[in-house]
Amino acid sequence: MKWRAFISSISKESQFKPPASESEISAMKDTLKVELPWRLTQIYNETNGVYGDYGISFIWSTEQMIRENVFCRKAYQHSDVNSMLFFTDAGNGDLFGYLIGNETIQSEDIHIWNHENGNRRIVAASLEKFLEGWITGKLNV
Repeated sequence: MKWRAFISSISKESQFKPPASESEISAMKDTLKVELPWRLTQIYNETNGVYGDYGISFIWSTEQMIRENVFCRKAYQHSDVNSMLFFTDAGNGDLFGYLIGNETIQSEDIHIWNHENGNRRIVAASLEKFLEGWITGKLNV
């Protein structure tokens, strides 16, 4: 799949960064101790972050992904946050991500983690469905 074309077909206002380098992708894997989902890796091979109007982030840059995940893992050590790989936020403190088990992604399901109560729930069956719903506003949190 060509991610830039797919995302641009959903929103003409989407903005893209240059592709992530191999070292930036490796730094995410090494620092976060997880094998990235294949589709997310494909996105990073095309763009190091996807943004909408007003700087809204649909997919964090590799740098922000590392920073946010490391922060959450330290700040919420005694919760199940360590079993998640976050790749963007909802703008209200809640985060979107994948479930991790044994340093691998458990499924393509995208979860939202509620920062107030620590609950999580599935919001999309795939990264494509998530992006389509989130960018168009059909996915509500």
